Amino acid sequence: MGLIVLKWSVGEAIFKCLAAKVATFLAFTDEGSSFVFGLLVYEYEIFAFKVLSVTLFFSFCIQILYYFGVMQWIVIKMGWFLQITIGTTACESVNAAANIFLGQTEAPFLIKPYLPKMTKSEIHAVMTGGFATIAGSVLAAYISFGVDAVSLLSASVMNAPAALAYSKLFYPEVEKSKTTTKDIKIEKGEEANWLHAAMTGVTNAIPMVANIAANLICFYAFIALCSHFLNWLCMLVGTEEEVCYIENIFGWVFMPLAWALGVPWEECHKVGELIGMKTVVNEFVAYDALAKMIQAGELSTRAELIATYALCGFSNVSAIGIMLGGLGTMAPERKHDMATIVVRAVIAGSCASFLTSCVAGKLFGHFLSSRGL
Repeated sequence: MGLIVLKWSVGEAIFKCLAAKVATFLAFTDEGSSFVFGLLVYEYEIFAFKVLSVTLFFSFCIQILYYFGVMQWIVIKMGWFLQITIGTTACESVNAAANIFLGQTEAPFLIKPYLPKMTKSEIHAVMTGGFATIAGSVLAAYISFGVDAVSLLSASVMNAPAALAYSKLFYPEVEKSKTTTKDIKIEKGEEANWLHAAMTGVTNAIPMVANIAANLICFYAFIALCSHFLNWLCMLVGTEEEVCYIENIFGWVFMPLAWALGVPWEECHKVGELIGMKTVVNEFVAYDALAKMIQAGELSTRAELIATYALCGFSNVSAIGIMLGGLGTMAPERKHDMATIVVRAVIAGSCASFLTSCVAGKLFGHFLSSRGL
């Protein structure tokens, strides 16, 4: 996939076209949000009114596609392709394909009836896929931040097979799968018509938008609190002001990893900050910080590309609770198994994201030349 997007001119042109169409599609959100919020959208561009509105509109449209069976068809075909090319089981493949479009708790709903009888390795693959990818709704929000759409789209697609590969490295299969592609049947929704489906999509997105806003408020406040507390402790022992801010600590801790991914050493501290934010807080905060760095011209094109790929995934501390809560509700009898492998799965998900960022960094030269840089 990396070769297709970053090395093959035709594949890159396809993704460029797709990214442009997605950006145009998302821009229509402003028409609706400006009608409700007015100048807060176009003139002031306040985050809550401009960016979070994208999530509502995207969920609205996706639910309509589900009603007509379009999304189910795409997921089944992509799952079949992954199963044939990688050799994973039917449930693993369908879930991985769904993770490209859906979140870590929404995608497993497609295989919910089969979760109780899945092997531990299969459950590990399901969890790893959720940690290694991001939902289409928040992907749309990151694009609206100003992060490169082509990189985001390709990273989301590349992370699905990478997650399956790392999942099997971390937890190899030793049992026999009890499901096949023929066993999996994904039915359309129960809505009365497409309007009912659209309203369901909006209703389902409201808690997500509220959760994103609440988390951003609390985590940004908590980061500021920790930064000032650590800075105060450091100043007591004679260090300069702002040396011990938590962002700096993240940068120092994750500098070696950023360098290993291919980031120039002089920019490793900045990218290390982003990786730390993504791992300890969440990827939404990290992408927001990345967008600000891009706008301020603090990162080179290479560092920007690698960071965009490395941050693509739900693999963070808070996502562990979300994953256990979501999957545990679908298969209560497997909660013990899930709890024993979830930490391994989140590490595997992070490794999958880092692998795709390494691939992007390796193919960076062609990426630059194709853009005339």
